[in-house]
Amino acid sequence: MLTLATKITLLRILLVPLVVVLLYFESRTNCILAAIAFGAAGITDWMDGYVARHHHMVTNMGKFLDPLADKLLICAVLIMLVELGWAPAWVVIIIVSRELVITGLRTIAIDEGIVMAADRYGKIKTVLQIAAIIPLLIHYPFLGLDMHFWGTIILYLSMIMAIVSCINYFRHFWMQFQKLHAAK
Repeated sequence: MLTLATKITLLRILLVPLVVVLLYFESRTNCILAAIAFGAAGITDWMDGYVARHHHMVTNMGKFLDPLADKLLICAVLIMLVELGWAPAWVVIIIVSRELVITGLRTIAIDEGIVMAADRYGKIKTVLQIAAIIPLLIHYPFLGLDMHFWGTIILYLSMIMAIVSCINYFRHFWMQFQKLHAAK
């Protein structure tokens, strides 16, 4: 049950409190360490899927833990960024709400016998979220760049993609639901 892929996913979950604690004791050094830990967690998101698919380690536990780990990581860090005043609360509310809505929709889909795999819009949303959060975590000017400014711009783009992705999930669900019930 604890395959290598699942262990990688669990590592991502364990990195969440580390990032949160580093942000809680905010300093220039801790922000860079938090960004590094978050980046490492982002890499594990790709790694666990790659290992699971290419080494035939796909398990039900992995299917459950992987999206949970993603949501814990993204939501916890975004909430800390709001707490620090580094991210607009309304943007974070939209992003977190999307995550909760899609989780609920996937639960309904499972009950209806509909498979709701991650789509390209959801993957783009995730990449944009990671690309936004890293400079937001660094926060301070770095290599002559205003990290906060660029992180905020990318965060807005990720919010737009979260909305697009949410609409696409509902569209996909509705088409599958109609197809399933038309056959009955």
